[in-house]
Amino acid sequence: MAPRLQLEKAAWRWAETVRPEEVSQEHIETAYRIWLEPCIRGVCRRNCRGNPNCLVGIGEHIWLGEIDENSFHNIDDPNCERRKKNSFVGLTNLGATCYVNTFLQVWFLNLELRQALYLCPSTCSDYTMGDGIHGGKDYEPQTICEHLQYLFALLQNSNRRYIDPSGFVKALGLDTGQQQDAQEFSKLFMSLLEDTLSKQKNPDVRNIVQQQFCGEYAYVTVCNQCGRESKLVSKFYELELNIQGHKQLTDCISEFLKEEKLEGDNRYFCENCQSKQNATRKIRLLSLPCTLNLQLMRFVFDRQTGHKKKLNAYIGFSESLDMEPYVEHKGGSFVYELSAVLIHRGVSAYSGHYIAHVKDPQSGEWYKFNDEDIEKMEGKKLQLGIEEDLEPSKSQTRKPKCGKGTHCSRNAYMLVYRLQTQEKNHTMIQVPAFLQELVDRDNSKFEEWCVEMAEMRRQSVDKGKAKHEEVKELYQRLPAGAEPYEFVSLEWLQKWLDESTPTKPIDNHACLCSHDKLHPDKISIMKRISEYAADIFYSRYGGGPRLTVKALCKDCVVERCRVLRLKSQLNEDYKAVNNLLKATMKGNDGFWVGKSSLRSWRQLALEQLDEQDGEAEQSNGKMNGSPFSKDESKEEKKEEEEELNFNEDILCPHGGLSISENERRLVSQEAWSKLQQYFPKAPEFPSYKECCSQCKILEREGEENEALHKMIANEQKTSLPNLFQDKNRPCLSNWPEDTDALYIVSHFFLEEWRKFVRKPARSTPVSSVGNAALLCPHGGLMFTFPSLTKEDSKLIALIWPSEWQMIQKLFVVDKVIKITRIEVGDVNPTETQYISEPNLCPDCREGLLCQQQRDLREYTQATIYVHKVVDNKKVMKDSAPELNVSSSETEEDKEEARPDGEKDPDFNQSNGGTKRQKTSQQGYVAYQKQVIRRSTRHRKVRGEKALLVSANQTLKELKIQIMHAFSVAPFDQNLSIDGKILNDDGATLGTLGVIPESVILLKADEPIADYAAMDDVMQVCMPEEGFKGTGLLGH
Repeated sequence: MAPRLQLEKAAWRWAETVRPEEVSQEHIETAYRIWLEPCIRGVCRRNCRGNPNCLVGIGEHIWLGEIDENSFHNIDDPNCERRKKNSFVGLTNLGATCYVNTFLQVWFLNLELRQALYLCPSTCSDYTMGDGIHGGKDYEPQTICEHLQYLFALLQNSNRRYIDPSGFVKALGLDTGQQQDAQEFSKLFMSLLEDTLSKQKNPDVRNIVQQQFCGEYAYVTVCNQCGRESKLVSKFYELELNIQGHKQLTDCISEFLKEEKLEGDNRYFCENCQSKQNATRKIRLLSLPCTLNLQLMRFVFDRQTGHKKKLNAYIGFSESLDMEPYVEHKGGSFVYELSAVLIHRGVSAYSGHYIAHVKDPQSGEWYKFNDEDIEKMEGKKLQLGIEEDLEPSKSQTRKPKCGKGTHCSRNAYMLVYRLQTQEKNHTMIQVPAFLQELVDRDNSKFEEWCVEMAEMRRQSVDKGKAKHEEVKELYQRLPAGAEPYEFVSLEWLQKWLDESTPTKPIDNHACLCSHDKLHPDKISIMKRISEYAADIFYSRYGGGPRLTVKALCKDCVVERCRVLRLKSQLNEDYKAVNNLLKATMKGNDGFWVGKSSLRSWRQLALEQLDEQDGEAEQSNGKMNGSPFSKDESKEEKKEEEEELNFNEDILCPHGGLSISENERRLVSQEAWSKLQQYFPKAPEFPSYKECCSQCKILEREGEENEALHKMIANEQKTSLPNLFQDKNRPCLSNWPEDTDALYIVSHFFLEEWRKFVRKPARSTPVSSVGNAALLCPHGGLMFTFPSLTKEDSKLIALIWPSEWQMIQKLFVVDKVIKITRIEVGDVNPTETQYISEPNLCPDCREGLLCQQQRDLREYTQATIYVHKVVDNKKVMKDSAPELNVSSSETEEDKEEARPDGEKDPDFNQSNGGTKRQKTSQQGYVAYQKQVIRRSTRHRKVRGEKALLVSANQTLKELKIQIMHAFSVAPFDQNLSIDGKILNDDGATLGTLGVIPESVILLKADEPIADYAAMDDVMQVCMPEEGFKGTGLLGH
């Protein structure tokens, strides 16, 4: 037995020998466990909930140990946000802008580009005053150059560990939540920057992009016949190198420049020969830039999947690259040294993280730029090994061994080489005065913030120390001992000792009994503290009500004593009542008791006695928080009301004795007295009590009505036997020869009438035919003759003229609906016409059809079925015999043999399609009338799955659902319905004709070999827009 239950039992053991009227103050204090021994710290490991004097393990350990100043606040040291000495400044990742941050750091460490941008004149004359920076408003750059100037100035001289590039990103119109192609961003931004700087007067500024990044190559085509050489010169800002099948960077460059043969259909038209000739074509490098950008084409288009994928192959490259063998004109130096490596971490082309390893041109040190974090490499060496080890790869390719001065990477997507010079650049680039003023102003704000944060930390520490001393002293005074005491909830004490949450006022309302005193069952969640400590708590935090010694509730203790004694006495009384019930009663004096109540009275008594304990547990939740919601309590009360109490099973609706004698029995006065001890509020019916007079009258009337109903049902069944038994019924599609007129009633009327005739005692007689439901508001018929022979036939029942005469006698006919057959023509009539009375209302008929179609197009959460056609000859034959095709025919033969207009067998279900249509047509009837149930159910076959869809979702979204269900990528799905191919991904299912219970055929193309590509598919559920709509394309 758990200690808490042991304490509970010990607190009420006295109730076994003490009667309720003998309860004293000593018994009350025992029940509230006032004098239990308090627990000792170190001996008691956790708090004893059953002991109100146990004040151990309530959160005091953090206050009684050594003081840790960091535990008094959650404010980080502001100096952690300060730029480290001899380090660079990071850039904040705004969501998915790491690709922007890497290029900004690479461009910042291009000293020539930075110097040229600083020389670019600024248009912020309205912001800068003659005496310095305007103090009234923040600086807002107006152009891309100004944004880049300001960012570079902050990266150079800011005191912050990292800065926010949101102004620059916003100016470009980039989506911060969508990761873009880094290589495409680099090209577009360089083009934008070049276009922007072309308007500058200073040639050093105007031509900086060309001077740093622009080279020239020529496409050279040589005719094999005449030797004529055709040359097309073009500029380049980076070389895009294919890496597939290569292991070294030099191999990639060689392939880029290799000779290509133009033969066959790809022959070259030679202007000299004036005819197509075999030729060779190659690229010749004419000139190289100072900064050589080599794009490693890791992100390629996969024809099989229709999307981009990443090539995770290792490529080796050296820190020194001699380009002289690849250049046409050999004069000059073409030795380059590695200055930056841009890394994409991740196996997918649509996700991952971008970082940059960049070499400081002034110190020669290598740094890793990872958004806000800047890490300096040791020993002036580039270290990529750690980055490569972090990346999970699905290929088991081992990393090749690299010699001194060479590196291997499977994540590098761009290499930046700088032309080697004899002299190292040690020139310090000065920030222009107006930019330096802006940087100084931002640094001042940062320093003010640091001071403010430091002060907040200091105040928090001082406050924490003061509370530490307060809690330490007050906790020592918490135990009450023999002095005056009060009760406070354990939860409130724990929150008082919890520094992470603010202390709220004391709220003791949840532990009060119905007498507004402390409930004895709540003592397990209360603690007894000294009056001294309670005075301090209430003076500082407020709240109430205060629970002193006067809050011990004698009424609750007495009642609990009575309940406990009854519980222990229940078994003896149960045996006594059973013996009394078995004994023969003397005379007719006694009391009526329900048989059901007698069978379960012991259980009812136990539940009633445990009710107080149940209520205590229910309110045992939060002392200073939320009691149970009103909705929950209402539901519980409603459930309790629905359950019958003792002897209420013989209580009639009018509060009297029930007339059903079989449900009750007479018990003796002695047995009733014992039962009444447990159920004092139970209904009491002495043996002389008469049954309820109102119930007797109703019973008499019910018997008369039942007899009348049986008589009516028998008469109607005799008058209309064939209609009741559904025999010899007329049919509109095969009009009977012996009559020219048929009458119509609604199918709903017929079903209700048959229900009454079968069980007249349980149903109400049908009085009216109710044909108005088949007519429109104008009194016209809503159905055409052809529709009544087909889909609308389920709504009506046809009546013979003789039956109609009898129906007019038996029921109230509100509207007569009649179909008459007439012959047209004087001699040898060849045409038969059918006329309805009343006539068809064309407008309402058209409106009904439109509404039916609209209902089928506006569904939500409806079921459709997708049937996968894997092998026409096997799956279709095994799973659906009606889909069988000849096994001797090939696919090509079937294609050729198909007549014009015949549907594709891959996308046609023949009989199955007709069956679905019938089901769906019945569906609108169920929707409109809500009285006709569907007569057919769809039976799933092998290779078919049910999906929940809505009419307004697109075909693209449905394909995603199908991908999860069948593991078939969207671009491999060929979908059709009733022979119609579904290929408009942007169209909704409603507009495509997909209705509830539809069956869509899925024919899958060859599966993807690399299932890792399925991860990429999830990234491109929406069309890829790239930089569409951004400032990068605005120029």
